[in-house]
Amino acid sequence: MIVRRVRDSAADAAAVREVAWAAFGEPLEGPGRAVRAVRHESRTRHLAQTDPQGCWLAEQDGRAVGAALSLRREGLWLLALYVVDPAVQGRGVGRLLLEHAAGHGRGCLRGMLCASPSPAAARRYRLAGFTLHPAMLLRGQVDRAGLLDPGDIPVHPGGPAQFHLLDSVDRRLRGAARGPDHGFMLAHYEELLVADSLAGSGYCYRDGGGVKALAATSKRIATRLLREALARVPDGTEARVEFLTAEQEWAVDVGLEVGLSLETRGYLGLRGMRPPLPYIPSGAFL
Repeated sequence: MIVRRVRDSAADAAAVREVAWAAFGEPLEGPGRAVRAVRHESRTRHLAQTDPQGCWLAEQDGRAVGAALSLRREGLWLLALYVVDPAVQGRGVGRLLLEHAAGHGRGCLRGMLCASPSPAAARRYRLAGFTLHPAMLLRGQVDRAGLLDPGDIPVHPGGPAQFHLLDSVDRRLRGAARGPDHGFMLAHYEELLVADSLAGSGYCYRDGGGVKALAATSKRIATRLLREALARVPDGTEARVEFLTAEQEWAVDVGLEVGLSLETRGYLGLRGMRPPLPYIPSGAFL
């Protein structure tokens, strides 16, 4: 077995996607599969360009059996993907991948990751020094009767002109800006919503029924953004808001108000920092 850096190539991006889908049990067929494949592979190539030292692929007999994608933004190290093919789990592949990826974060005082419910992954993260905060998932059909009051804070579509504002919000909440990741997210997600008023600032990325990331300078702004994002979920589409820790009760309350169901799922792993508040992490970029 060899562990090497992920190259910015279509072949490596496809290999990372295939091993990730094998690990997560992605269905072989289904609506939106082609779109998800393109986005997954595009993210891999994006990170291979911005953070080549943080992206690693494990191969055995010429076949990908594991991958780790990480990024470093200012003083924050983030693990965006960590997967091992179920056929080779328990053989040390995951340990080697995490060691290589973690080297990219050497010198960073803070770290963040979104973890699946996998006991093996949770053990590995805890041994790496991460505090594991149990997370919740909101999902279901949006009851529009709970959205009758739009609130008095204006929310509007955003674009590249607001990236400096978004970076300012992120630095305040998590100590590091997203930087080049905003360009990718804007290109691949359906819309960016921005609030900027005397009451504070914030933003939210939405794609279909998924709230992909949200950050704001106050719970009031965050609540307004989340309600607006859920109001824009198309009828018949399942809404999903993931990786909510107990600190994000404001988001839980919004979800329950509009009829979403609540369940536990996975962890938000943090090192050297407390959960950002109010904040909903991006599973792809945190």
